[in-house]
Amino acid sequence: METLSEVIKTGRETKGLLLREVASLIDVDTAMISRFEKGDRNPTRPQLQKLAVALDLNFENLLTLWLSEKIYDDIQGEEFALKALQVAEERIKYNSK
Repeated sequence: METLSEVIKTGRETKGLLLREVASLIDVDTAMISRFEKGDRNPTRPQLQKLAVALDLNFENLLTLWLSEKIYDDIQGEEFALKALQVAEERIKYNSK
């Protein structure tokens, strides 16, 4: 399964853009883009939207990866992580009715 950092890096490379060019397009410094691509830091939601536009990537796919990585980071190593995810899924289904 591809990570958010891999998708961002591949998107940039596919467009033939340098780190500094992407940084300029989304109003961050070059080091921040490098951190995104290495997985050392996740973009904010507004930065994610700008990345989707700048790299011609599907925002829904990026957002799904972004959210899943946030959830994973919060619950990794927890003994009842899977059970908690199942309960959360039921709550989401119930609240979206």
